[in-house]
Amino acid sequence: MSAADWYAHKSLGDGLFWIQERFYQSDNRANIWLLRGSHQDVVIDTGLGLRSLPEYIDVKGLLGKDPQRKNPLLAIATHAHFDHSGGLHQFQQVGVHSAEVDALANGDNFETVTWLSDREIAEAPSPGWRARHYKVKAVQPTHILQEGDVINLGDRQLTVLHMPGHSRGSICLHDRDNKLLFSGDVVYDGSMIDWLPYSHVSDYISSCERLVGLVDSEQVDQVLPGHYNTFGAKRLHRIASTYISRAGTCPAKFSTFAWSTLAGVALRACNPRSAC
Repeated sequence: MSAADWYAHKSLGDGLFWIQERFYQSDNRANIWLLRGSHQDVVIDTGLGLRSLPEYIDVKGLLGKDPQRKNPLLAIATHAHFDHSGGLHQFQQVGVHSAEVDALANGDNFETVTWLSDREIAEAPSPGWRARHYKVKAVQPTHILQEGDVINLGDRQLTVLHMPGHSRGSICLHDRDNKLLFSGDVVYDGSMIDWLPYSHVSDYISSCERLVGLVDSEQVDQVLPGHYNTFGAKRLHRIASTYISRAGTCPAKFSTFAWSTLAGVALRACNPRSAC
């Protein structure tokens, strides 16, 4: 299957594109965001990497048809999990938070929580492909990100917000001027996951408190999440506030512990070398 067939995209205007993997039919299917700048372009999350994302971007002309336009293209993972980082190896410039550099550089498929089944792939990307053979390929990040770093695209800037909880290196990218928040898996309009390896509930609560603060200070109008549809500030406030109120309760703590234990066992069984 060609890259042109594997992916699909929608233009949201102002140089922003929403890309998805058409035949990865799962709640784990991540949103891929492409943002064009006047001097730098950026891809935010890269999906599974089963087909060439750079090729798709080129074939579809998403960066424009001007042969003189040669902006560098930086691929940033909002965190190292497989559904977001699987395509990073296809790019020359790669950014991730410092806490998850080693996971990517070592191809640690335990920390990337690689968990893929054949039934999630509606049409195989190549003859004989099987999910059990899928692994996130090791990649050496060229841009090691920290809280407060600014990614300058020329006509717009993205500020790195370290928001651990879902994973230890989870980040949001905040376009302050346009009040856009690329949130990865820190927040999306669905059940928030705090029971994976390197998830931490108290960190997640603190991150959600920051999200509430962004809304209260009117710094976010729209959220472009790692999964599902975009949503606005009011919904962001409600999702984050609900997590804060529920996360510390006894039933939530027990559920998190149980799921965390099961997830750890399952992931170590699937990725024994990475667990050592």
